[in-house]
Amino acid sequence: MSELVALDEFVTDEWYPGFKPGFEHAAWSIEPFRTFNREDESRFWFLDFHWPRGMTPLGLIWCEDGYTWGSQLAAETLPLPPGYGVACRIAGTHIYGNGIDVRSEYEVAQRGARMARNLPPILQRFPEIWAERVEELTSALHHFENLNIASRPLRELWQPLFEARRFFKRSFEIHFELMYPLLVNYIGFRGLCQELGIDPAEIGKYCQGYDNKILETDRELWKVTAEARRLGITDIFAANEPENILAALKRAGGPAQTWLGKFDEFLGVYGYRTEGACDVYLPSWLEDPIPPLGTIRTFLQKPHDFDFDHARAGAIDEREAAVEQARSQLSRAEVEAFNAGLESVRHANFAWWNDEHNFLIDLRSTLPLRRAALAIGEAAGAERNDDTCFLFWPELRGLCNGTRTWGSLRGIIKDRRDYYDYWYQRRPQMPKVLGTIPEHVNDPVLIEIFGLHHHFFEGIRNAGKQVDILVGVAASSGLVRGRARVLFTADELHRIEPGEILVCESTSPNWTPCFGKIAACVCDGGGTLAHASIVSREYRIPCVVGVGTATMMIKTGDTVEVDGGKGIVRVIRE
Repeated sequence: MSELVALDEFVTDEWYPGFKPGFEHAAWSIEPFRTFNREDESRFWFLDFHWPRGMTPLGLIWCEDGYTWGSQLAAETLPLPPGYGVACRIAGTHIYGNGIDVRSEYEVAQRGARMARNLPPILQRFPEIWAERVEELTSALHHFENLNIASRPLRELWQPLFEARRFFKRSFEIHFELMYPLLVNYIGFRGLCQELGIDPAEIGKYCQGYDNKILETDRELWKVTAEARRLGITDIFAANEPENILAALKRAGGPAQTWLGKFDEFLGVYGYRTEGACDVYLPSWLEDPIPPLGTIRTFLQKPHDFDFDHARAGAIDEREAAVEQARSQLSRAEVEAFNAGLESVRHANFAWWNDEHNFLIDLRSTLPLRRAALAIGEAAGAERNDDTCFLFWPELRGLCNGTRTWGSLRGIIKDRRDYYDYWYQRRPQMPKVLGTIPEHVNDPVLIEIFGLHHHFFEGIRNAGKQVDILVGVAASSGLVRGRARVLFTADELHRIEPGEILVCESTSPNWTPCFGKIAACVCDGGGTLAHASIVSREYRIPCVVGVGTATMMIKTGDTVEVDGGKGIVRVIRE
C-alpha cells in the first residue's frame, strides 16, 4: 500500500523574495522545471542528495539546463525505453527529483528497438567518443579561463555570461549523453550476472581498480602534504584553523614560503574545482583555498601518508579474485556470456567514468559562469563579490542592458541571502521523500545511483523511531567500529578527524579527499554505482549506502559499527 507525504508546505507561489517564478520558458523536452503544485502529490519525489546546501537564484539554471534539459534530451536521443529522463521540482531552495515513466507499452517497445540499434556503436566507440568530448570541454574551459573580462563595463559583460551558460548547458548534454549508455550497459550486465546466480554484492568489484582524474588529484594533494612534513612546517597547520593557515604560512616565510610555491603549482593544475557539484555559488580552490588547506591540516594528523599504490593493488587483486570466483561457478557457455559482458562494461566503464568526467564537468563547468557573474557584480558596484549569485537570469540581463539598476536590486539581495540561509539550516529536517511513496521503483537509475530500493524505503518508514540497526546496500566490504561524524555538506570536511566514520546524505567527487582519512562511510542514499560506493572500494574502506535515515538516527560522537560486506550499520549505545 502506498503512503503519502503531503506537499502542503511546498505548494506555494512564494519563493525567493522579489521574484515571481515563471517557468516553461526554458528549453525542455518532456516536462519543465518548476515549483510544486497540488497535482504533484500523486507522484513520488526524492530529495536529491547532490545539493545539500540548496540553490541560489543563479544556481537554479542547473535545474533548467542540466537536470531537465540534459537528462530529458539524452533519454530521448538514446532513447531510454522505460523513462523520459528526470523531472525536477524545488522546495524552498532544495531540489527534488523524479523519473518520468513511459507509460505506453507500445512506446516502450519502440524505444527499446531504437536503443538496441543505437547502443552498440556508442559502447564500441566509447573511448574515442569520450576523448573527443574531453578535447571539446578542455578547449572551451581554457578559452573561458583565459578570457580577459576584468574592468569591462556592464554592457560588455552580458555576452561572456551568455556564452558561459551555453557552455554549462553543453557540458551537461555531454554528461547525460554518455551517462545513460554506460549505465544501461552496466545494468544489462548486472541482470546477466543475477541470472547466472552471481551475488549482486560482487558485481561492483569487477570494474574497480582503474585510475581516474579525481584519484589523481587526491594523490597530488597527499604529495603536497608530504612536502609539508619534509619541510618541517606541520606545526603551522596544527596551530591554526583552516581559514587562518594561508596567512600564517605567509608570515612564517622560509620553508613555509617554499611550500606555498609547491601549493600554488598544485592549484594551477588541480585548483579548478569546487566544493560541490554544478553549483555556481561555490568558489574554486583557486579562488578560496581554505578547503584543501584544511584537508591537508587533517592529513597531517595521521602518522603516515595514505598508500595509494597499496590501495590500488588491493582493489585490483580483489577485482580479479572476484572475477575468477564468478567464472569458477559457471558452465563453459555461461563463462562465454559472462566474459563478453565483462569486456563490454570494462571497455565502457561507468565506475571509472563516473569520477573521470567530474574533473571536467561537475566540479568545473560552473566556473566560467561564476567568473562572469562576479565581474558583473564588480562592474555594478556590488557590496559582496558573489551578490550576483542571488539574481535570477532575467535580472542579470536587465542589469547588463541597462533596464535594471543595482540600486533597485540591492535590498532584495539581502532578503534572498536570508531566505537561502533559512533553507540551508532546514536541510537536516527536509523530508527525504514527498508525494506518494511507492512500494518500490523500477527505474534502474533511481535504484543504482540514488539507492531507492527496499532498504531505503524501510528506513524512511522507520523515521522518528529509535533504531539501533540500520540496513542498506553492501557497497564496499570490511568491518570497522569508530566514532561517527555526521555532515550534511562538504563545508566542514576538513574537520573530520582521522579514523572517524563519515555519515552523510551521500558524497560527491569533492568529498573524495576525506576517504584517505576516514575509517568507513555510511550514506542515506546511493546504490552500487553511487560515488561513495565506487570510491570506498578504491580506498579499501567499508561502506553502506541507501540506508535512508542514517543522518537522522546517528549523531556526531556516536559509536558506530559498519559491516560493509553485509550492508549493516549498528549504533552502539552506552
